[in-house]
Amino acid sequence: MTRTRALTEYGPLILFFVCNLAFGIMPATGVLIAATVAAVAWSMLHERRVPWLPIVGAVLVSVFGGLTLVFDDAFFLKIKPTVASLLFAAALLIGLLLRRNFLKSVLGSMIELDERSWRHLTIYWAAVFVVMAVANEFAWRSLSTDGWVTFKAFGLTGIAVLASIGAAPLMRGARRNG
Repeated sequence: MTRTRALTEYGPLILFFVCNLAFGIMPATGVLIAATVAAVAWSMLHERRVPWLPIVGAVLVSVFGGLTLVFDDAFFLKIKPTVASLLFAAALLIGLLLRRNFLKSVLGSMIELDERSWRHLTIYWAAVFVVMAVANEFAWRSLSTDGWVTFKAFGLTGIAVLASIGAAPLMRGARRNG
């Protein structure tokens, strides 16, 4: 991952975390929305392409963050990771049912796998998204707002990193056998 890509993906989350510590959840939400939109715009200009997944993320952050600010209620921001994760899981599984592998559409230029392996990898990631949704539901319902912000910044990111490491054997075996 390039420095620019890492900054655009994790920069808004880091700013959100730090701003929440310093000023609270409402100002941090405004910073998260602005930083996410700016990061996607920067990514579009820098990479000269439309990064669809970050755009979807920016729309979700803007909608749920906007609701948080309008109603002065962090509930909306807290459920955003659950909604986003379930939407991604559903999209992956519906794509398989329609015989369109969306994961392959997004990653196919970077990873060479046979069709069976793409199917397995897609089911794996759909399951990971469901786990992330369940983990977020547990976290926002049982932790303080500051605790949830820490979980969002480090727990959900940690789950994604571990899931990426866990996916490696699926991809290695497919290349060897494919």
